[in-house]
Amino acid sequence: MADHRNANGQPPKGTASGGAGKVLAVATPPPSEDLRYLKSSALNIWLLGYEFPETIMVFTKKQIHFLCSQKKASLLDVVKKSAKEAVGVDVVMHVKAKNDDGTALMDAIFRSIRAQHKGDENDAPVFGYIAREAPEGKLLETWADKLKSASFQLADITNGLSDLFAVKDKEELMNVKKAAYLSYNVMNNIVVPKLENVIDEEKKISHAALMDETEKAIVNPQLAKVKLKPENVDICYPPIFQSGGEFDLRPSAASNDENLYYDSASVILCAVGARYNSYCSNIARSYLIDATPLQSKAYEVLLKAHEAAIGMLKPGNRISAAYQAALSVVEKDAPDLIPNLTKSAGTGIGLEFRESGLNLNPKNDRVVKAGMIFNVSLGFQNLQSESNNPKTRNFSLLLADTVIVGEQNSEVVTGKSSKAVKDVAYSFNEDEEEEEKSVRAVSNGPDALSKTVLRSDNNEISKEELRRQHQAELARQKNEETARRLAGGPGSGDSRAVSKTSADLVAYKNVNDLPPPKNFMIQIDQKNEAVLLPIYGSMVPFHVATIRTVSSQQDTNRNCFIRIIFNVPGTPFSPHDSNSLKNQGAIYLKEVSFRSKDPRHISEVVQQIKTLRRHVVARESEKAERATLVTQEKLQLAGNRFKPIRLTDLWIRPVFGGRGRKIPGTLEAHVNGFRFGTTRADERVDIMYGNIKHAFFQPAEKEMITLLHFHLHNHIMVGNKKTKDVQFYVEVMDVVQTLGGGKRSAYDPDEIEEEQRERDRKNKINMDFQSFVNRDFKRDVLRIDSIPSTSLDSIKEWLDTTDLKYYESRLNLNWRQILKTITDDPQSFIDNGGWEFLNLEASDSDSENTEDSDQVSLQMLVALRNEIKVKQSPDF
Repeated sequence: MADHRNANGQPPKGTASGGAGKVLAVATPPPSEDLRYLKSSALNIWLLGYEFPETIMVFTKKQIHFLCSQKKASLLDVVKKSAKEAVGVDVVMHVKAKNDDGTALMDAIFRSIRAQHKGDENDAPVFGYIAREAPEGKLLETWADKLKSASFQLADITNGLSDLFAVKDKEELMNVKKAAYLSYNVMNNIVVPKLENVIDEEKKISHAALMDETEKAIVNPQLAKVKLKPENVDICYPPIFQSGGEFDLRPSAASNDENLYYDSASVILCAVGARYNSYCSNIARSYLIDATPLQSKAYEVLLKAHEAAIGMLKPGNRISAAYQAALSVVEKDAPDLIPNLTKSAGTGIGLEFRESGLNLNPKNDRVVKAGMIFNVSLGFQNLQSESNNPKTRNFSLLLADTVIVGEQNSEVVTGKSSKAVKDVAYSFNEDEEEEEKSVRAVSNGPDALSKTVLRSDNNEISKEELRRQHQAELARQKNEETARRLAGGPGSGDSRAVSKTSADLVAYKNVNDLPPPKNFMIQIDQKNEAVLLPIYGSMVPFHVATIRTVSSQQDTNRNCFIRIIFNVPGTPFSPHDSNSLKNQGAIYLKEVSFRSKDPRHISEVVQQIKTLRRHVVARESEKAERATLVTQEKLQLAGNRFKPIRLTDLWIRPVFGGRGRKIPGTLEAHVNGFRFGTTRADERVDIMYGNIKHAFFQPAEKEMITLLHFHLHNHIMVGNKKTKDVQFYVEVMDVVQTLGGGKRSAYDPDEIEEEQRERDRKNKINMDFQSFVNRDFKRDVLRIDSIPSTSLDSIKEWLDTTDLKYYESRLNLNWRQILKTITDDPQSFIDNGGWEFLNLEASDSDSENTEDSDQVSLQMLVALRNEIKVKQSPDF
């Protein structure tokens, strides 16, 4: 509290007369379900760390008065000591009873204020309050009436509080950075992938549904791969999604129930705002689908203007300079768009989403200071394109980022969500020419086909025509493949021998692409995978895939030689090349040798060629293996449907490729398959349930590891390795024993204790692999909703052989209520037969106590019904 008061111990001042108020009063209204930003609530959080609804705070020179309930008063007791020690004021609590209107307590506060100012020349002190907040609730309405009828000089402190909140300290800046971190990760990991998936698969989804899904990711940060506690985060406003010609650039805009529109020349606006510890952040992006020239130009101008506005947010500059900089860019690059430019470039942001005193408009002459935070939001509203489609004729663009003003420069804390043209403009028609040409591009390959099909609504050629053209292309490819196979080319033998033909090995498309020569020395072009050799005064390029071996040696005269041998037709064990059959009269270069006085350079060249060749060969080999894989179904993540079962700290065989320390990972069971992954983004493998042919479990009995092995129907890739067998295992004890240390006695207490720990660890790990049935009745029940009827008998047999009791029933039981009833009165549950109430199909011959069993079932159902009625009672 003391950190937010003036150095002389006075309360924060802010009145209409420039800070002459001697008394400040802040009344916080009752809580509301509506999302709103109030100066009174902001001051609560800023000063006390929490919001205290229905609480009145009055600050004087010598005292701080709190009028609140008993519970709030007990929480605020901790303020008394720090207030006295830090600023020398007394904290006075006025506890309001539940049915009291607080009038007597308010009179006591007014009497105390008048007593403190009795000796002043003016007995009516200046009384500052937040005039722009209308009183809510009986308590605040009574306070407002009492305040107006009292003989005080009233003054509005709204602007003073805005000044107080304008410059943030380190803790506040960190809160905003965490909020921004959540905002841009939701945009990158939730919004953008979802939009791309919807567009790619031509799904239908409403703006409101996108809003709901995004809001869930904000309030549950783990969905966006953000490690922030859910209780500390919230939304600034419901996420905004707009498309289809209806746009509203105000923060109060709402996502409607219309479906997302993503045909050619459409624009999608997305805005996300997240809060951390009540501090706000904001980000907004515009995504262009097959943009028209007008849309592309408008976005480029908007991006440039947005960057210009951010660039002017430096200490010492006027706030108005930010908008003027943006306006200057538009005036220079697109003056016809000036009427469509928003009238403001944003506002300050912090505890309030819009700090009105820091509005980035051309009239605000306040000075920018280090520690201020701005939501720089700029857009073009209601632009018109030449289109007959009403959903693309009208469009708007919007960009927004959260910017922190530093001592020297500003920091865009939401900048990791790209707004570059190449990242927000999606092109599904590769050709920019007439539509007929873009349709003809279908025959250029499967990539062109898939992108054209996505725009099928605007394509004049029917789907049948596209299918016919595609089939013709497939026939041509199949004939070429057959010709290569009959000629002994790639594809005729083992798939592992597949390699690129010499026609595919193009390092440079023309001579102008060659890099400039360096003293006619051997050069290695890593980017184009080429080796440039000086031959007869010219640099001659060779693709590294044409090189078979490279070696170097040194003679007695300190001359160093490098020898390069190429792949040529007729060489034993060399891959077949169909072009060698086509050009049988051609002359091939078999090998070249060079001499040099610089052994270091020769050694570097040899090493670089070997490394580059190894990289290219490995890449092409992996690509050939991936081409032979059977396409697997897509893994359906558990999401919010259920919490996936996890096994942590597992190792995998075969191991992932790459260098560096190997790290363990986690195996998760999802809807239709397993997913194993480590903390490295590129180390992940999915195993579909339908692809598992055999599953083996090996417990750690007379073994050092507990192992789970899957033998698959079809190959998958683990890293860059193709395999049909995948293992996951945990080492239950050290598989390596140090021989250097002395041996301990078999009866050594430490040795015995260590062996016991190893046994406990072995049993625990074995149970982790086998145990998936919860014994804790307070946890949710895991369900398998459907199984093949043909497997029912084998499942029963397996349950019986593993000593597991099972029941059969056609009833759909409410397990949450059943388990609660059991935990509330376990003894009664046992006395009434325990789990036998599930045996609803028991016959008279099953037990001598048939009537008792029926009575037990009825009692259980009655108890459940009564419990449900209590839960559904409106008085509960």
